Amino acid sequence: MKFADATRITQIDSSTYTTDFHPEWVIGNVPHGGYVTSCIQQVVRKHYATTLKGQNQPHTLALHLDFLRRTQTGPATFRVKNVKLGRQTSVVHVTLSQDGREEVVGYITNTNLNTEAGVSFPTGWDIHPKPPAAVVSNLESDTDPLWGERKEWPFVEFRKATNHIRSWFPRDGQPLPTIVDMWMCLREPGDRWTNESLGFVADTFPQIIESFAHGVDSYSVAFEKEHGREGARERMGNKAGFWYPTVLLNLDVKKALPDEGVRFLYMRLQAKVIKNGRYDLEVILRDETGDVVALSHHIVFVVGVERNRATRAKLEEAASKL
Repeated sequence: MKFADATRITQIDSSTYTTDFHPEWVIGNVPHGGYVTSCIQQVVRKHYATTLKGQNQPHTLALHLDFLRRTQTGPATFRVKNVKLGRQTSVVHVTLSQDGREEVVGYITNTNLNTEAGVSFPTGWDIHPKPPAAVVSNLESDTDPLWGERKEWPFVEFRKATNHIRSWFPRDGQPLPTIVDMWMCLREPGDRWTNESLGFVADTFPQIIESFAHGVDSYSVAFEKEHGREGARERMGNKAGFWYPTVLLNLDVKKALPDEGVRFLYMRLQAKVIKNGRYDLEVILRDETGDVVALSHHIVFVVGVERNRATRAKLEEAASKL
């Protein structure tokens, strides 16, 4: 299934939109948080293409989402409230509901990245430690000498959404257990990353916690090569022990990707504090020219997988996602 089909939105009226969360894009029983984020991005895109067409602000500049409760596959309704309409930026409030429950809420700021003008200065900033240089044209054939493709991520039966990407990691391993460097693309031939898929990109990454829990970089190319697919699964315990629900996600978009999208994006992922079942994530996304496309910050909980699989009735007793 192409990403555009999985995130297709239907407009009901000037402020109401619907979609169906597909069971192919889940973690356990719950739609992938980045997938949900990209659906919201598509809602906002359609809202600015129709209801707010006169604003001429097609690009999301900043996004802030709070995941209040666990979502589920099936129909979802989005309601958009215009909060502030301005000449340079406009802000809307989006609410995602299922079966009468508000599950995700957020504020999204839009602008026109193609018409931005103003002072610009080189800052000299760069990623540290620097990742290996990649010949992006060699990734598809897995012939880059410094980057190798990981054919299958751990626990793909539980994390079905990860089946939709291909990923490449440094052949010599990551610089630190709390850092991940990765190139990735969508698995479907011809599928490409657009600005509306940045939410999914920013929330699709190896689980840093598992490097500590298993004592190895279980997402590395060398680990898969050494153990094989079945051996790697056995080394990891054959089943996922944790679920990592997103509590809050921020996205700061720096660049408008081409309308036709791009095939590959690079990610630097880093966690700074892992404590008491909660951790932070900083995500930097770059394109193959080296430009920063987006920055993202997350707050993530670490809970047992039974929280993901719990029935709705048990979750309602707690009156929240967690």
